Amino acid sequence: MIHPKTELKFINDEIGYGVVATDFIPAGTITWVLDKLDKELTPSEVEKLDKLYQDILEVYSYRNREGNYILCWDNGRFVNHSFNSNCFTTAYDFEIAIRDIKPGEQLTDDYGYLNISEPFRAAPEGTKRKVVYPDDLVRYAKVWDKKLISPFKSIPKRDQPLRALIDNQKWEMIEQISQGKMEMDSLLTLYYPQENAKMVG
Repeated sequence: MIHPKTELKFINDEIGYGVVATDFIPAGTITWVLDKLDKELTPSEVEKLDKLYQDILEVYSYRNREGNYILCWDNGRFVNHSFNSNCFTTAYDFEIAIRDIKPGEQLTDDYGYLNISEPFRAAPEGTKRKVVYPDDLVRYAKVWDKKLISPFKSIPKRDQPLRALIDNQKWEMIEQISQGKMEMDSLLTLYYPQENAKMVG
């Protein structure tokens, strides 16, 4: 489920639609949580689908650490890529804002941690990275972990509209990490090797 203080908005002809903040969202805010309405399909289930549905999954789903396809039921599937994304996934089935997001600003992810099937050249942003690759998690997990840890530790200090979707055991773990009593799991744990993946289509 996507953060409630967001809306779907047309960005431009090149990008299409995106998810935009309707209010200030501070760093450390949980911006998306995998919930019970999100659809999870195994590769074998996807293989049995018509190509029409496979193509939809290729565009709107991501793959988890087991290689299963996750299709968000709400506007979460419209969050666009950025090499300078303001949101980051975690190893715990939720995403957070890694910096403050202003009203009217797009919420963005780095698709490099979504186990994409094929590389793609993204819109230029003046970064060294120009292409998103299926194995970007292996290349950049250590860098991304460093970006993530500080805002992650501030999660318990923020107003969290999506708190009800985080079970108490996971919340206790978040608090333990925030207090320095546990280490945050690396994003590398999300990696699904593409040599084991069966491509859609």
